[in-house]
This record gives sequence, structure tokens and C-alpha cells, in this order.
Amino acid sequence: MSTRSDRRTVVTGIGVIAPNGVGTDVFWKATQEGISVLDRVTREGCGDLPLRVAGEVRGLDPATMIEGRYLVQTDRFTHFAMAAADLALEDARLGRADYEDEPYDVGVVTAAGSGGGEFGQRELQRLWGQGSRYVGPYQSIAWFYAASTGQISIRGGFKGPCGVVASDEAGGLDAFAHAAGAVARGTNAVVVGSAEAPLAPYSVVCQLGYQDLSTSDDPARAYRPFTSEACGFVPAEGGAILVVEEESAALRRGVQPRAYVAGHGATFTGPSRWKESREGLAMSIRGALEQAGCAAEEIDVVFADALGVPEADRAEALAISDALGAHGRRVPVTAPKTGIGRAYCGGPVLDVATAVLAMEHGVVPPTPGVFDVCHDIDVVTGKARKVPLRTALVLSRGLMGSNAALVVRGAADRPRDNS
Repeated sequence: MSTRSDRRTVVTGIGVIAPNGVGTDVFWKATQEGISVLDRVTREGCGDLPLRVAGEVRGLDPATMIEGRYLVQTDRFTHFAMAAADLALEDARLGRADYEDEPYDVGVVTAAGSGGGEFGQRELQRLWGQGSRYVGPYQSIAWFYAASTGQISIRGGFKGPCGVVASDEAGGLDAFAHAAGAVARGTNAVVVGSAEAPLAPYSVVCQLGYQDLSTSDDPARAYRPFTSEACGFVPAEGGAILVVEEESAALRRGVQPRAYVAGHGATFTGPSRWKESREGLAMSIRGALEQAGCAAEEIDVVFADALGVPEADRAEALAISDALGAHGRRVPVTAPKTGIGRAYCGGPVLDVATAVLAMEHGVVPPTPGVFDVCHDIDVVTGKARKVPLRTALVLSRGLMGSNAALVVRGAADRPRDNS
């Protein structure tokens, strides 16, 4: 099917499951106030591991939102994704009555970094401790990185284009490019996003191989990007799911767009090659701006990747200046994730959700725990900054070398036809 440039992709619903809150209202309040919820890891089996600090989701009992038959089939990361999808669909007022006659009009795209580690570990322990008869049949699917896409699709009855993006943490932004592409080709709605659950013992042990992981035991100092004390990143659970729709389809349902997915760019520069990521990230930004028909000076806020590694932080600061020119040293830059941790693929999706909320409220949220910035960018620290916001730039890089940028425009600033 050919791509039609007159089909605009709009955000109509947001669902958040994050360490600092379940649901957009609670999440936005904590994010706007710059509250940090980073704390010592309490998950069972992780007490003796070198990872001491993380962002845990403690405010969600999956059984209150997800039917038992789905709970037993799925891992914690899919529980988060299904719960977030429910919240997003409710926010978008997109119910079965809207698509029961045309189920092929709704697709699902998620991104995943590692899949269901907790479920897989439990079943393998049963295999080796009790024998094969004690391994459940869902071990074959629950660990799979595509499980969230599959379960959201099955549970919702969505039969449109479905997929999963496995392109590093940047996959969280790449998923929006896939969703927007589906909309351009004729799909009217896509449930899109990512949620992760990387704090099971097996998953944590795998992450210990990342040299950029922070092993500090002080929650106040474990994750401080763009400062002289940067010592790596802190992982987190959770993420966000959004509903994106073709603009006219949303309007026919009587739903007003909350934002426009305007442009995306992506590159690959190789694992942990942070110097090279400067050029790759800058090229991603330029690509996103070009696709959005957006001048550098139109960017009102940048949501930074903020890895927390000195070399990577410097590369990102320079990439912003390279791509945005002099404006890159003046535009407000923020990294709310320093208050909750990096949720891998879920992290940039949370940033997209935050960007939409920030534009709606005219507020740039602060970067919790960061004060003494040592790079030539305007990082918003201390407290939120009230400023008119029409266009946001969201950045993401993966530990394996993927770079991505996404331009999101506010609902009052309809993108120009760039065909």
C-alpha cells in the first residue's frame, strides 16, 4: 500500500506505568515537581548483587488490572505493557465499539530490550530443580520480546499491522516511526510504546556486563548525567503505551489530538562508541527535523538521552549543538528520567509521554538530582521552568549503538504539509 503524506499521525491517548506513578496524573505531578524515587533495590534475589540502586514500580498490583488467564501466561514486562495499554485506550476513548466492525484498522507496535527474564528464570529453576513436568507451557512465549505486542493484540482484538522493534533503547522511539508509517499506509490507529522489567536476578546479572551501569549505593548520587560526578546509569522498570491515530479518524470519533508525531531519524554507530555517537545522534536529529519540516530554532525543549557516562554526556551535548547550531546552547534541555532511572526501551517512550504533557501544561520539568552541569547546554535543574512549548525533540541512544530522535508538535501547532 502506498504512503499518503496527507495522513497525519496524532497522539490521542497516554498510559503510564512508572516508578514515580501509575497513570498520567500521578506521573506528571511527580515529574513536574522533580521528585526522585530512586532507591535501593528490593526485588527478591537481588540483595547480594552489585546493582544497588534502581527505579522500581511499587504502585501497581497487576491483578487489579489484568485478567488471571493473561497474568499466568505473561511476564512482568508484559503486565506493565497491558496495564499501560488499558490506560492509553481509556484516555483515547477508543473502545471495542469503535473498531469491532473493522478490527484490521488497529495495529500494535512495541519495543523490547530483553523480554521476560523473570518468567524465564522461574521456569528454568523449576526445570532444573523439579523436572520438565513442572515447566509451564507458557515458557515458550512469555520470555519472548514480542510477547507484549502479541498479548495486547489478542486481548484487545486488534488485527491491524503488528510488530515489535528490537533496536536497543532507541527502539522506543523507532516504534513511533513504525506506527506513523502504518498510519500513513492506511491504518487508522496504532497502540504503540514499550514497558520493561529488568530487575529480576537473571536480568540484573546480564546487565552487570554493561560497563556503563552505575553500581553506586547512594540513590542521590547513583545517576547524575551532565555533571562531573557522572558514574553511569541506573536501570528502571516500567514504561508507557500511547494511542496514535490518523488525524481525521480521531476527529470523526470526536477526539481532539493531544500532539502530532512529526518526524523521526535514526542511525547506528556501534556499541559503547560514545565519541562516534556524537555524529550519529546529530544526524538522527537532522533527519527528524527534515521529516518534520521543522527548523532548529522551532525546537522549544529537548528531552535528553542522558546516559550518565562523561564521554557519552559530552557527545550528546555536542550533538545537540551540532544539529541545532547556536540554538542548541540556548534551548532548555531536560532529563526527567534521572528521578526514575532508565527503563531501557520504555525510557524514551516515557519521555514522549512527558513531552506531550509538558506542551499541554507549558512547563519543562526539571532534571532531578542534577545541579552542577559541566557541559555547554541549558539543562533545566532544581525546579520546573514555565515556558510556552510548541515543539519537543526527544533523543535516545542504545548501549549497542542505535541512535534515534523524534520531533513531537503540540496540538495547537499542526505540522505543515512537507510533501
